[in-house]
Amino acid sequence: MTKKSSSVTIRNVARQAGVSVATVSRYINHNAPVSPEVAERLIKVMAELNYLPHAAARHLATRKARVVGLLLTNMTNDYFAPLLNGIESVVSQHGYNLLVATHRSASNNDFQPPIGPHNTDGLLVFAASLKDEQLYQLHKKKFPVVLIHRTPPDDLPLPFVTVENKAATRAIIDHLIEVHGKRRIIFMRGPIHNEDSHWREMGYKASLQAHGIDYDPALVLAGEFERKVAQESMSTCLSSKYPEFDAVFAGDDEAAIGVFAALQQAGRRVPEEIAVAGFDDQRMSSFLNPPLTTVRAPTEEVGRVAGQQLFNLLQGLPVDPVSLLPTEIIIRRSCGCNH
Repeated sequence: MTKKSSSVTIRNVARQAGVSVATVSRYINHNAPVSPEVAERLIKVMAELNYLPHAAARHLATRKARVVGLLLTNMTNDYFAPLLNGIESVVSQHGYNLLVATHRSASNNDFQPPIGPHNTDGLLVFAASLKDEQLYQLHKKKFPVVLIHRTPPDDLPLPFVTVENKAATRAIIDHLIEVHGKRRIIFMRGPIHNEDSHWREMGYKASLQAHGIDYDPALVLAGEFERKVAQESMSTCLSSKYPEFDAVFAGDDEAAIGVFAALQQAGRRVPEEIAVAGFDDQRMSSFLNPPLTTVRAPTEEVGRVAGQQLFNLLQGLPVDPVSLLPTEIIIRRSCGCNH
């Protein structure tokens, strides 16, 4: 009768196979070769004893959990599905597991992130999910880290992956002005200190300046890259004495959905009265009514590139300090075009 695996130890395996405990450990953890004859004997004995090496013991022996982590600020919108798909495709290819957690680097957040050196071999850090001080600590420990949609502090050589924001935003604002004659364009900001939002605002301002249109702070609203926040901001704008506007650049597609809802509730027609544009080209954007004019960001590719950069770090291979992926304008009907 076979023993239950929970009662079988590495010593039982070693005794029955006629080898040392160290030899069994070397075979299990693949940190030194054993002869084919010994390997065959160990396979047979472990099968007979129904022995399963304990994952925590393997981690202690090898210092490798074969797990990489992804820290996100939240998982509440559709943006993250393609990002996760891209990361997972690389992680599974390398035979690792992916551990995902949320953590915000808010100034009043003194809690340590739930994933890091204690339970992963490396970390992908999205936007503002860690403070600069925490990145310094990880770098000091020589822990592999790749940043997504944020740059590292100036003196910290961490690789990062992001998309081109400024030129694409300028192009879409140029389109609203030059093709559709829009002059009063609302810009919806993302979260405070978010770098994507910053560069999109720079593109917005650059387009206005190039067309001789004064920048009006009253036309800049909080969208936070979230549907509900954008809807509330748009509703407040429509119900108060805000200046007139004829177009909205929603900051991203999530916010654009909230803008659509608020405009519809107020009886304002898109695009006949108000043109709307977004950023990201999420999967639902072409199914909105009207379909959303937006900027296509290669979100899944961002995940793949970030994942590969992390595995390059883990394997001691060269990494690209900066990966800036291209974006493109996608014209649909929400801006007023007949596409």
